[in-house]
Amino acid sequence: MVAPNQTMVTEFILQSFTENPRLQALFFSLFLLLFVMALMGNVLIIVAIHVSTGFHLPMYFFLANLAILDIICTSSVLPKVLENLISAKKTISYGGCMNQLFFLSWSLSSELLLFAAMAYDRYMAICQPLHYSKMMSQTVCIGLAAFVWSVGWLNSVTLMGLVLTLSFCGPNFITHFFCEIPPVLLLSCTPTYWIDILTITADMFLAGLNFFLTMVSYSFIIASIMKIRTREGKKKAFSTCSSHLTVVTLYYSTVLYTYIRPVLGTSGFLDKLVSVLYTVLTPTLNPLMYTLRNKDVKLALKKLFPFSPS
Repeated sequence: MVAPNQTMVTEFILQSFTENPRLQALFFSLFLLLFVMALMGNVLIIVAIHVSTGFHLPMYFFLANLAILDIICTSSVLPKVLENLISAKKTISYGGCMNQLFFLSWSLSSELLLFAAMAYDRYMAICQPLHYSKMMSQTVCIGLAAFVWSVGWLNSVTLMGLVLTLSFCGPNFITHFFCEIPPVLLLSCTPTYWIDILTITADMFLAGLNFFLTMVSYSFIIASIMKIRTREGKKKAFSTCSSHLTVVTLYYSTVLYTYIRPVLGTSGFLDKLVSVLYTVLTPTLNPLMYTLRNKDVKLALKKLFPFSPS
């Protein structure tokens, strides 16, 4: 309960990424560039997959879903980060903070599940090619995508429902440059023990379990690739998986760190750096990783945009 003489918090103060004015201008330019690259890159992938009939395949269907999630992730965080980098008053309203928490949590948890679905698709394509068309039919793909989005939404709704029951009546300074569950919980006037436990459990389930399933899929994939006799065949098989595996490893490790770290104590600037990796850098790199290693995507983009460089 909130004491009668306490006032409920209506806005939060966000910690600046840096207090140095020159560095603020540098970070503003950098984040703006990354934001534009993330939006343009992911939109181009969605358009290319939608208009090119040759991309109406499970792998590209999941890639389009990943692009949409990346857009949601960056759009929920970066606009406010950019505003605060050039604003003297670095605040966010209570409602704005809750919205940021919801959409960020939804996109992150859905992406964790989607990576496992993409790994399963690659497993079926490489290890079970004769059953691939049946096991990865349009109905199965839509069902997997619906499961990914629904579980991510349910996880976000559950966590947000619990956060909304908390009272924020004391300090309103968030030791982060955007609203995220771990630093926001530290400001609660009511106990957060069970929410802390649920948050860590959900993260261990979504990140830990899906990372394990992804690694199991790739262990079978690598074993199958090693059996390919021709060097060109091995190279082609690895090229379709290496980019995905790189992104997955970076993404899972940073998300796990962020939600388990509060138990171990704060690390200051390192926390900010890790957050940048999965909210800004990964959504920006995903289009590059998947297009630079995929000749079909590059050819499709070239046909759509003849003026673009090869």
